[in-house]
Amino acid sequence: MNRNQIRFYFGLLFLSFCSVFGQNVSLFNQFNGKYDFTFVGNTLNPVENTFQTSPSILTSSSESLNLSSSDSIESAYLYWAGCGTGDFEVKLNSITVQAERTFTNNLNSNFTYFGAFANVTDIVQNQGNGLYTLSELDVTNFVNFYALNSTNFGGWALVIVYKNNNLPLNQLNIYDGLQSVSSLQNNLSIQLNALNVIDNQDAKIGFLAWEGDVGLANNETLRINGNILSNPPLNPATNAFNGTNSVTGNSQLFNMDLDIYSIQDNIAIGDTSATIQLTSNQDFVMVNTIVTKLNSQLPDATINITNNSQICGSFEVLIDFEVLNTNSTASLPEQTPIAIYIDNQFYDLILTPIEIPIDGSWSGQAIVQFLNTQTQPFNIKIVVDDDGTNTGIIAEIIENNNSDSINTKPELNSIFNALEPIMVCNEGLTKGTFNFSHYNDIVKTNSNQLVSFHETEIEALENINSIMNTENYLSIATPNEIFVRIENENCFNITSFELRTRNCPPTVYNFISANQDGFNDEFIVEGLRDIFLSYQIFIYNRWGKLIWEGKNSDQIWNGIVQKAFAEKLAPEGTYYYIINLNDPNYTEPLVGFIYLTR
Repeated sequence: MNRNQIRFYFGLLFLSFCSVFGQNVSLFNQFNGKYDFTFVGNTLNPVENTFQTSPSILTSSSESLNLSSSDSIESAYLYWAGCGTGDFEVKLNSITVQAERTFTNNLNSNFTYFGAFANVTDIVQNQGNGLYTLSELDVTNFVNFYALNSTNFGGWALVIVYKNNNLPLNQLNIYDGLQSVSSLQNNLSIQLNALNVIDNQDAKIGFLAWEGDVGLANNETLRINGNILSNPPLNPATNAFNGTNSVTGNSQLFNMDLDIYSIQDNIAIGDTSATIQLTSNQDFVMVNTIVTKLNSQLPDATINITNNSQICGSFEVLIDFEVLNTNSTASLPEQTPIAIYIDNQFYDLILTPIEIPIDGSWSGQAIVQFLNTQTQPFNIKIVVDDDGTNTGIIAEIIENNNSDSINTKPELNSIFNALEPIMVCNEGLTKGTFNFSHYNDIVKTNSNQLVSFHETEIEALENINSIMNTENYLSIATPNEIFVRIENENCFNITSFELRTRNCPPTVYNFISANQDGFNDEFIVEGLRDIFLSYQIFIYNRWGKLIWEGKNSDQIWNGIVQKAFAEKLAPEGTYYYIINLNDPNYTEPLVGFIYLTR
């Protein structure tokens, strides 16, 4: 028995006491459009590990990318793997790459295998075609120990997604994880979901797998939907993972596989999923990445709420939204229904008025009215391709990405405290001085509202020229309407109140010193002139003789005898007045005496 056989049987013995653990292969990303994919990669094993006379491994290797001039790189994903606990920082063309996601597969606590992922789209787009070298992937410390069961390996691969306008409309799905088969777990089933098979013409599937050995072909099969996949002579039906690259035809990709198979005859139109099955009675194989390419012509409707605002003075919310058809391979038909739900209860239905092309969009609006008794927050959900019964009517690439929602609450700015008119004494010709500073607090229904006062409604609506002196505001004429703007974060409303004046009782000063010194030279009645516009004043001497009479348009009495053959100065003494206000609120005349000096 040679040394390699001893290591092989020791590995079988060891595996018989171990369990395999990994991470399920599941959908990572999807591309819809004129896309296809290819693989670039290489092993770090100088020879297949089963046939090594002494364990060794490289820390770098290279492979070339050769796309056509009409291909443009959309995305590039780097996967690398090896034996041991992991090396998660490597270099691609001398550029440091840090793992963004990692994978682990354990035989037991002693034997661990790792995988790593990084998005290297920028690097590959800048480089384009040419030689790619992965370096500083170092698992040398592990190879001696892992050689005990012939699982010492390392390698890397680029999954390249490219676009070409000459391609048909395809759907590419990239699945990844780290699952395995072995002599102990010799059957593995992987469910590939999120497929939409419209046309199976030129359908294909690609696999990135690690640690497969060309010399171990004991019931090693690969199936899709129960059908064995093969590509002889490169990939025999009974030795699917045998260290090959079907892109380059390389059959010495030791302990890793980059294989692409046609599945045109193995998948049916209308399928939304496929089952991948691996079997192995001996070889230990880990599947890291699966890529499918299917011809597809389907829309993919999504919707985003771009803005919402309450309509001031109403119980309505205005919703701005955008319907998109990105990541699609067909137009979204016109008259696609859009359902609106309030707290999961159907509210209204809208129809798209136009056909939305691939990568196109349409913007619309909806008005949602809530109850005027509602005070608690509520949820508004808007769903495209929904007929109002939570049912779609259009086949789409993805059926569960059609909704967006917001939580909102009533902004009841239309509710404010009414303001009563303010009344002050007439200062003449309906002029008055007012203090309405306290109305700032009275009008509010909550303390967060902002209040400003304006002389016109337009100024209140535009929030300009607010009244600054609300404690001593002079109104030249009354009644005068003052407009109040009440606002919070989302809305505002306008109310108003009146400034009014009334004719207050006049105050009579009954002393005149008619000496022309500028003090008390006239008969002063405060609150009379230009206020009681129809008043009449009568002045009598002490014997009851009328000596002067006047009205609002006349001069004020200054001690002149008016009722004589010629005006003359009235002598010092006591005189009497009668003032008829001629106001319905003051029916009794004002009567009193005046003392005149000179």
